[in-house]
Amino acid sequence: MLSGLADLVLAAPRRILAVCGALVVAAGLYGFDAATTLSPAGYEVIGSESTIALEQLANDFDTGPANLVLLVTTDDPDGITGVAAAADGLALAEQLAAEPDVADVIAYWSTPAPELLALDGSAALIPARIVADEEAIYDRAEALRDELAGPRGVLSVRLGGSAMANLEIVEESERDLIRAELLAIPITTVIMLLVFRSVVAALLPLVVSAVAVTGTAAVLKGLSDVTLVSIFALNLTTALGLGMGVDFSLFTISRWREERAAGASPDEALRTTILRAGRSVLFSGMTTAATLAALLLFDYPLLRSLAYAGFAVVLLATVGALVALPATIAVLGDRVERWQLPGRRSTTTGTAAGTVAVEDGRWYRIARLVMRRPLVTAVAVTGLLLLLGTPFLRAQFAVPDDRALPAEVGSRQVADAIRADFDGRRFGALAAVSIEAIDDATLDAHARAVSLIEGVGAVETATGRYLDGSPVVADADVDVDLDADRFRAGDRAWLSVIPDLEPISIEAEAMVADIRALPSADLFRLGGESARLVDNKAEIGTKLLPVLAWVVVVVGVLLYRSFRSVLVPVKAIVLNLLSLTAAFGAIVWIFQDGRFAGVLGFTPTGLTDAQTPVLILCIAFGLSMDYEVFLLSRIKEEWDRTGDAEHSVAVGLQRTGGIITAAAVLMAVVFLSFATGQVTFIQMVGIGLALAILADAALVRTFLVPAVMAMAGRWNWWAPGGAAPAMTPPETDAAAVPETDRTATPGLVTTGGAQR
Repeated sequence: MLSGLADLVLAAPRRILAVCGALVVAAGLYGFDAATTLSPAGYEVIGSESTIALEQLANDFDTGPANLVLLVTTDDPDGITGVAAAADGLALAEQLAAEPDVADVIAYWSTPAPELLALDGSAALIPARIVADEEAIYDRAEALRDELAGPRGVLSVRLGGSAMANLEIVEESERDLIRAELLAIPITTVIMLLVFRSVVAALLPLVVSAVAVTGTAAVLKGLSDVTLVSIFALNLTTALGLGMGVDFSLFTISRWREERAAGASPDEALRTTILRAGRSVLFSGMTTAATLAALLLFDYPLLRSLAYAGFAVVLLATVGALVALPATIAVLGDRVERWQLPGRRSTTTGTAAGTVAVEDGRWYRIARLVMRRPLVTAVAVTGLLLLLGTPFLRAQFAVPDDRALPAEVGSRQVADAIRADFDGRRFGALAAVSIEAIDDATLDAHARAVSLIEGVGAVETATGRYLDGSPVVADADVDVDLDADRFRAGDRAWLSVIPDLEPISIEAEAMVADIRALPSADLFRLGGESARLVDNKAEIGTKLLPVLAWVVVVVGVLLYRSFRSVLVPVKAIVLNLLSLTAAFGAIVWIFQDGRFAGVLGFTPTGLTDAQTPVLILCIAFGLSMDYEVFLLSRIKEEWDRTGDAEHSVAVGLQRTGGIITAAAVLMAVVFLSFATGQVTFIQMVGIGLALAILADAALVRTFLVPAVMAMAGRWNWWAPGGAAPAMTPPETDAAAVPETDRTATPGLVTTGGAQR
């Protein structure tokens, strides 16, 4: 296949570029507004108890937990319960109730439930429910914020609740994406210029990134017509599109330069590059895409959306690196080296003058040093990585809530005020929906039992309001004349469970578990924010082993087919997983423990986002395999040529060490740019991925791989039925390559060759 592709690229590079350019323009025109078609929703696990409960509540009872809450304060001397504040508050509640798609509005001045009034009497809450599907909720929340927020007579109004918090998380993430692009693109461009040492070569990765990013945006927009695609997929598209463009371009351009320095003509150099580096790119792209596809196993629209984006962007980056980039090099020829930085030596003269022996290379010497004491090195590096990962052993997982937002955002301010000043959490209420017909006696018994659960503030249902196992009797201060029809639909009923603790917390998880453990709980389905937390964690925990199995089996099969070795896939999988330990430990040490919170601007909650380790696993594992395939390909080439196990490892590291390090630094810059954002879980993913990639390049590729391969020796390439086939393609047999190829350092900066 690659031989035919090389023939095509060399025969018609301009036509290929014209077709690629037309497709990129078409994709760009179609997908430029993808952000407007993607969804801010996707946080519910498909088919979970909490999801079904809320669907039944909406469909059968035409109600649900409050997803919008208005925080009302006043400077009126008579306070929030004064005549003027009460009049304005009731008018505000009436206006809100008259809004389209708004229901279940409760005002303190008409229903003086104690959890709706601040402990010091300075503020009140107006909970409500936006009645719309998961995607339309956010449009209504935005419209209501524009209409209602601000001064209202003697009152001041701010909007919060889960609908508003999720809307503002999306808005902040969109701003974070723009900020990250504005930061990452110029920084990576400067670094690429320093690495490639010529302006034209430094711009070539943009060819691959353009194909990947524009194509994926178009794919996501198309998918949004048939399924829910989260807006956060665009963040991953940009990060991976830039990163994979840099990675694959480094692999390709460095190999082309190496072949030119060895004396090959531009066309010969490009053919060898497609056959050799192209093979690495192809298998790297396949393994990375396969690991990201594992996210499809989750019945979780957010993670599935990231799978769509990751799979598409990696495959399109692979196509760009195998087709568009070689065609561009074919058209440019030696003009790839135009506008060189001072001090750069040519790689295109075909002479051996000034070449540096491989044995004198820094990476060769490091590999030889490691292989003198391979067991000691392997134990030391493994111990270090495991030590860095130990904080992960005390991880407490959760899902994001308003605390993922900066403290100055409106919905976050409302939530903080409720936490500090109110003793109720009506806006985070749970709903227990009966599965079948239920009589008042059974309903009353269940409500009493639920109200006794630790963490439950109150329970409301058709038979009354309950606190601590007893019904609340109306008095002068509290009206408990509930609308029984709201809680009944025929012979079925539901309960509103109002917690007096943080809905997203370890304590809330225990509360949900206790409610679901009640003997009468089999008659109900429990939904709401805290129930979603439990169900989402259960989904991730249940699917984690299948995801790991998918990654191990698919990547193992691909590596075996590529290298025809039993040990190589096993070693690669184990070491790649080991490289993730530092990142997993770091996200707990930084975000759960609250270190650098002031610098990064996040709010420590003592919890770790449950989806972050899964994302880091799939993304970083794939990217690490990218470097693994590139390194192993060069080691295998040298093994095929010499049959010397240790020499081939040292030469392979010398050929790729600088390239892998440069690629890792550039990829880390891209991911770290997302750590400058304002949404905590995006910061977490950015920092985690950057650390995973840097740990992989600095420790695993540089020390662990040479150490383990040195200990295995010839067994590295054992396979049932005989030795693995040679990596050297028949078109470019090793004997036909000039000897300078065996001695020239292939790095991007210090390759040999006379001055032009």
